[in-house]
Amino acid sequence: MNADKLPTITELQQRTILGIDYGEKVTGLATYTLGQDPFPLLQGRIIMNQVPHWMGEITRIIKDEEINLVVLGIPFFTDGKESGMTRRVKKKAEELRREIAPTTLYLQDETLSSVEAKERMVADPRFNFTIDMKKIDAVAASIIIELFLNEVKNCN
Repeated sequence: MNADKLPTITELQQRTILGIDYGEKVTGLATYTLGQDPFPLLQGRIIMNQVPHWMGEITRIIKDEEINLVVLGIPFFTDGKESGMTRRVKKKAEELRREIAPTTLYLQDETLSSVEAKERMVADPRFNFTIDMKKIDAVAASIIIELFLNEVKNCN
């Protein structure tokens, strides 16, 4: 799925990862620094119709937060087939890859991450055991980071 070879866990130590749950209406963000943060930290969301150039916002975050690596979630149908959204995210990924160079961008299968985000929220006192629609995209972005780290661990 990734054009670039996956890094090792050792290579990720003390590096800050930005997880992105891209959506055409709302994009969720989370960050994680391996060896520093106890878990991915929710960084909020971008309301797409309120931001004239979302890639410019991502670039600003990369600079401000000293991001070393970006992981963009890419959705597939549960049978692994591509959807229209899969193709749109791939196109956005290529644009984003050019925009944020030399920062490395990885694509991570995020199938059902929003379902997982809802399940986590109703089981977590931080969210008062309810689904908070203002935070669900950021929770999904944190899950994307976790999925990426699991893939890195399994490939090394």
